[in-house]
Amino acid sequence: MLGFLSKKSNLMLGLDISSTSVKLLELSKSNDRYRVEAYAVEPLPPNAVVEKNISDVEGVGEAIKRVMSRSKCGARQAAVAVAGSAVITKTIEMDAELSDDEMENQITVEADQYIPYPLDEVAIDFEVQGLSERNPEQVEVLLAACRKENVEMREAALDLGQVKPAVVDIEAHAMKRAFELLKPQLGANADDLVVAIIDIGATMTTLSVLADDRSIYTREQLFGGKQLTEEIQRRYSLSFEEAGLAKKQGGLPDDYEDEVLQPFKEAVLQQVTRSLQFFFSSSQYDDVDYIVLAGGTASIDGLAGMIENKLGTPTIIANPFGDMSLSSKVDADALANDAPAMMIACGLAMRSFD
Repeated sequence: MLGFLSKKSNLMLGLDISSTSVKLLELSKSNDRYRVEAYAVEPLPPNAVVEKNISDVEGVGEAIKRVMSRSKCGARQAAVAVAGSAVITKTIEMDAELSDDEMENQITVEADQYIPYPLDEVAIDFEVQGLSERNPEQVEVLLAACRKENVEMREAALDLGQVKPAVVDIEAHAMKRAFELLKPQLGANADDLVVAIIDIGATMTTLSVLADDRSIYTREQLFGGKQLTEEIQRRYSLSFEEAGLAKKQGGLPDDYEDEVLQPFKEAVLQQVTRSLQFFFSSSQYDDVDYIVLAGGTASIDGLAGMIENKLGTPTIIANPFGDMSLSSKVDADALANDAPAMMIACGLAMRSFD
């Protein structure tokens, strides 16, 4: 299983460190059914994480400590993820006869062919994808490399939060893992569909396209819900914190819907359209079968319907918890509200059961 750090453990928390918050999720599983044991979201200090890079390790560590105590979770080790933009991936072919150790040795020797950074600055991992279609004596191996500092910053923040790092994964892979839980909502032929998952976070929008059960395209662009918060702040003379709360809880003046929210929804539609255009122009595809909206911005009332109407593509809001049972200490309404933003945390928590 791909991950820049893997110490096999029993139960792991999924800890998603985004640009504005730390999201924690603890799952258990019996037979094939998951259960949410604990969950919490804790805001981060401003600019503690900038464009998915941790710039204030102490601030993030303190937030992890708070989210751990608020969630009352049992586990003390976690899976975290680095952004796709921080990772170089490459598929190479290797002799199918090689053991994992032999592959690792060979990759270490040959890695400088594939990785444009000095090898002492990168963490490398690999995962066998299956037999090569061109040569049955070879296997396709997905190679991933990430600057060590990206991994080390996350380990340091967890350390300060008194959590043991068990796995460092890649966000797009965590997203794909959580997407497995949404497939029943897409009908019987979900495996054959081309699905665009659009994760609209606070500052970054990430498009991941899945086809044939593989992630075939990922692109990040600077755009997110923070722009709506800033517009509320500016127009109604609120602090950033007050604007963020008003955005979630309501209570804004009557002109908010038409003057602020509607233009923002149109801006989201434009970003979604643009992201898909980039994908179409760089692949053999000219259409997707489904759009899945994830991230905090996805829950804006009427947004999914607006995108579906304008683009003519069925659009759903991601909720990986639809078929899960909840422990009595989990607030069901709060979880349902946060569900679209919990996809990466969910995919990370699922690493416990690999």
